[in-house]
Amino acid sequence: MNLRLAFRTCCVLTLAASYNVYADSERLQAVQAFADTVLDQASDHYHGDNPSPLLASGVNPRNGEQLEWVFPDGSTAVLSNFSAQQNLMRVLVGLSNLTGDERYREQAKANVRYYFDNYQNDGGLLYWGGHRFVDMKTLEPAGPSEKEMVHELKNAYPYYELMFEVDPDATMAFIRGFWNAHVYDWEALETSRHGEYGLEMGALWDSDFTQQPPFFATRGLSFLNTGNDLIYSAGLLYHYNDEPGALTWAKRLAEQYVLPRNPETGLGVYQFTQPLKRDETDDDSDTLSKYGDRAQRQFGPEFGPDALEGNMLVRGRTGTIYSENPLMQLALAESLGDDGEELKKWTLDGLKAFAQYAYDEETNTFRPMIADGTDLSNYTLPRDGYYGKQGTVLEPYTAGSNFMLSYARAYTLEQDADLWRVARGIAKGRELGDIGDMGGQNSQVNLDTSNSDPYSIFALIDLWQATQQQAYLDLAEKVADNILENKRVNDFFVRNQEVEYAEIDSIDPYAILALEAAQRGETEAVAPFLNGGGFTEGAYRMANGDVRYSTTDNELFSLKPGEELKPNGKR
Repeated sequence: MNLRLAFRTCCVLTLAASYNVYADSERLQAVQAFADTVLDQASDHYHGDNPSPLLASGVNPRNGEQLEWVFPDGSTAVLSNFSAQQNLMRVLVGLSNLTGDERYREQAKANVRYYFDNYQNDGGLLYWGGHRFVDMKTLEPAGPSEKEMVHELKNAYPYYELMFEVDPDATMAFIRGFWNAHVYDWEALETSRHGEYGLEMGALWDSDFTQQPPFFATRGLSFLNTGNDLIYSAGLLYHYNDEPGALTWAKRLAEQYVLPRNPETGLGVYQFTQPLKRDETDDDSDTLSKYGDRAQRQFGPEFGPDALEGNMLVRGRTGTIYSENPLMQLALAESLGDDGEELKKWTLDGLKAFAQYAYDEETNTFRPMIADGTDLSNYTLPRDGYYGKQGTVLEPYTAGSNFMLSYARAYTLEQDADLWRVARGIAKGRELGDIGDMGGQNSQVNLDTSNSDPYSIFALIDLWQATQQQAYLDLAEKVADNILENKRVNDFFVRNQEVEYAEIDSIDPYAILALEAAQRGETEAVAPFLNGGGFTEGAYRMANGDVRYSTTDNELFSLKPGEELKPNGKR
């Protein structure tokens, strides 16, 4: 283990047990009760005196029943997807740091060690992600459907700090295997969200590269939510193991999402390629990528060649570009120091452009747009397609606390008026009151708010770090109290009081723990929040026997007792 890793591990993952003096905090007790309950009720109940350390991803907080995935043939598996438990791992380590109770850290380490020992294939990949998980009953890898048993990470951001501490060699093997499986053509840097297991290791960082023009056509879909995880992993491989090639390719991939930005607006992009057209169809409702760029098919006749998938700044896509990516990339840039300056600049430039062209402070909304500046607000779709049915109206959409967080995080690194303006506008729109003039002067925060959004807590912590205005932590305490009052059932945190299952990767306890650390002035005790959102997606059999071929565990966590998923991939 190199000295950089050893120092980082010592300073971030292990803090003094003297924190016990704070252990009677009501909020900290709530997080500790959550962790204790998860480690009890989500644990392996299926293997007698020799249980695995694995945890079920979901639990019914009223009866302890663990969430099952129902396969198309009617068989079931108790869902344990470690890629969708990385926020929990950060909570467990942070809880040990703040309480001095090592049980939580040891549980997190045991999960990492068990996964490396049992679920890492010869190519380095782990059996986790969007289409793979472990069945707690059999301890065997499983998947939602046979044809989709591929490797996929989208904005998952594994807890690499802990993984490097537990097993540096296995972690490095995973990151190299991750890139090996998801880069289809290194010279063109063609990437895809799906990676094949069992590939032989290629040349990796020693591969040749030739810069391609923006939006060149490929079979692989270069979605940013997959690119984010690749960039993050290679950046940290360099940080922990001094692999210059890993940093070169991390920056090279990050730059692919910068080069196609519109030169006039600086907006974009969600992907740097366009789908290679390999077939013909006259059916506008058939949105498979083999028929070519889906935005061009739907918007091209009216808006011309700039109407490409990568240039579409619509709800959902902008969350990845201007929320998930900035949190990850700014954290990575900070950890890389001087080596991260380009990542930092690219990220801040993108956020400023989005603030200038897309944000409406009066309504706290973002305009749906094309990256060339075309405003699609209230545009009626003239034909069916990937972005909605004919007649669908593209309306401005509310700027949520996830965007407030990315702008607040950016402000901690650069005190820019546009960054502050967006954070201020969203705070007002989310009933948090007025955070004041730039720098926090003349604030009038709303300490009577009903806001119970954990993203608000993370954003307020960042604003406090940037300004040292105590009012922001006071407001964060109110939001935390609202969470404790409205989003707990039997020590679990739930999306609302009516849902049937609680997800153990909830970010509510994470936010409350981060607030506890901030109140003590020990923010490094809890890992920075990166908005990691691992998930499981695939074919799922409903109670009536029909099969939904696109179902996510996020949908299952939103169901009320007795409520069924609706057919045709919709709820």
